[in-house]
Amino acid sequence: MQSVLITGANRGLGLGMVKYLLKQNKAEKIFATCRSSSEELKTLSQENKHLHILQLDVTNTAKFEEVASQISQVVGARGLNVLINNAAVATKFTKINLVKPEQLLENYAVNTVAPIILTKTLLPLLRQASEANSDKPVGTQRAAVINLTSVLGSIAQNDQGGYYPYRCSKAALNMATKSMSLDLQKDQILVASVHPGWVRTDMGGSKAPLDVTTSINGLFDTIFKLREKDSGKFYQYDGTELPW
Repeated sequence: MQSVLITGANRGLGLGMVKYLLKQNKAEKIFATCRSSSEELKTLSQENKHLHILQLDVTNTAKFEEVASQISQVVGARGLNVLINNAAVATKFTKINLVKPEQLLENYAVNTVAPIILTKTLLPLLRQASEANSDKPVGTQRAAVINLTSVLGSIAQNDQGGYYPYRCSKAALNMATKSMSLDLQKDQILVASVHPGWVRTDMGGSKAPLDVTTSINGLFDTIFKLREKDSGKFYQYDGTELPW
């Protein structure tokens, strides 16, 4: 990839993705957004001049144009190859008798609204990348939007109930992925939903079976293999296709 933007990159999976791309030298320019940078991310930025930290609270959609301008100044006419909508919140352990409106609204704002509006804002840059790499197959080498979702957003696999804010917001993100894949097909921009697995992070908790490295390695192996036929689909980090 020539360039990639990862939201929510100060910790957890987002930071893991930044570290993977740096270690494997998989991107010429990496944009990492976060509300406030962690010390580890700052250190990585100081050691790697092609890593750019951009301050962004994804609920502040009014700032998206400013971020787009900052990216454009760096990438120029080559555009942005890959957008990874990773930033998320999780109010998971909520039964019907306990769920609150503010929990639903927060999860939708971060997990659904932000990825849709950020993709919309960055679409001119993604189109530039697709046109600049027209000799390459549809996928991350050309232009792609990867929405980090969750198996908890699968309606078909919901056999436990509950988790209303998180489940509903991720199911909505999956629907957005499908619509984006159709809307951006003419631009040769791939769009896919990817479930990173249940990972041991601040969000996933200590009981999660996967470590960050295993998840990220599988995640990028899967993402890099995605082609035009995979656009609009829902995958697990290991390449398994999941039901909506």
